[in-house]
Amino acid sequence: MKRKFVVHSSRFTLHFYKMFIDIDCSQMKKYNQNAYGDYFISKRYPDEAKLIAVLSDGLGSGIKANILSCMTATMLLKFIEGDQIPISKAAEIIMNSLPVCQVRKISYSTFSAIEVDDDGKAKIVEEGNPKFIWMRDNEVLEPQFKSIPSKTFKNRCLKVYKIQLKLGDRLIFCSDGVTQSGLGGGRLKLGLRREGLIVLLEDKLKEHPDISSTELSQYIVNQARNIETDRLPKDDISACVLYFREPRQALVFTGPPYHQEKDKEYAQIFDKFKGKKAIAGGTTANLISRELNRPITMDTTISIGKLPACSYMDGVDLVTEGILTLTKTLEYLEANTPDIDNAAGKLVKFLLDSDCITFMVGAKLNQAHYDPALPIEIEIRKNIIKKMANVLQDKYFKKVNIQYM
Repeated sequence: MKRKFVVHSSRFTLHFYKMFIDIDCSQMKKYNQNAYGDYFISKRYPDEAKLIAVLSDGLGSGIKANILSCMTATMLLKFIEGDQIPISKAAEIIMNSLPVCQVRKISYSTFSAIEVDDDGKAKIVEEGNPKFIWMRDNEVLEPQFKSIPSKTFKNRCLKVYKIQLKLGDRLIFCSDGVTQSGLGGGRLKLGLRREGLIVLLEDKLKEHPDISSTELSQYIVNQARNIETDRLPKDDISACVLYFREPRQALVFTGPPYHQEKDKEYAQIFDKFKGKKAIAGGTTANLISRELNRPITMDTTISIGKLPACSYMDGVDLVTEGILTLTKTLEYLEANTPDIDNAAGKLVKFLLDSDCITFMVGAKLNQAHYDPALPIEIEIRKNIIKKMANVLQDKYFKKVNIQYM
């Protein structure tokens, strides 16, 4: 499977990805605790076209467990990300290094980790956590693995998997707070277990085959809690889901191009883009309207939050004002503020409902941005887009490409 195909126009390049890794993790604290004992960390590496994720379960619960799991997950990610140590070797080092609790005589933390590229080639390591679930066409696949026993601890053994994923595949990782939920209760004296989780997944995916990783991970956590006596979790509950699917492409055009003679060329690139399209900026909207001969319809309603209202144009999913709206959009993304009924809130939804986002950013300076009457905190367009790209990549796991014109 090819990683991506590319459309060139002069120095401008649009990337279209064949497969997107939709990943998210939902968590719930143990009852009456103020910190998560499990820790999840994930990072995309656009230049290497890969993703690394780690889920660690700290011994016990609360602050102590949080510190232990955070340390384990962070160290493992750092070991893997430089490509200096293979994931199996990095995990073996961690396994052999984790101390044993002198009271309970078990490891300070357990972990699962995955390194996967955009072609679906994945390496997975597990030590102590429940075995992951690999689903394809609503059936569970059971891959082979290599066992690496610990050289320092007799009761520890690392499992190493190498698998090839396809479009539509899902991977589910969880802490034992999921598989042991309901343990000793009335209905499930032995807990939910891996087999019970598989049944829940099969039923849910049969009903909602295109469910997102966010929704499915939340469903797993909620079901695990509901099984517990009085719905009070006896342990930290974590579920991480990866869904390998066709990407939802999006394009945001903002700011006039530096070379005005290329307006028509860029307008045609925007028009031919296969995916959702948005325009941020009145000058940019007028450019597209002029070059494609499409009228702009203004929304005369007053927008909430003192932002200019959206406009409408055939063939464009969203048309907003520029700098003010972009600045507020960045603020909402950083604060994780959902469902705001104004232009920035609509742009946030547009971005979060996409997987691979390209920003076409015009390099021509707009003197209106330097009007002393405007708020002093407003930054120029390039800086706002750079910050927005970082937030979308690091916090929301999006693939972002910025093209300057």
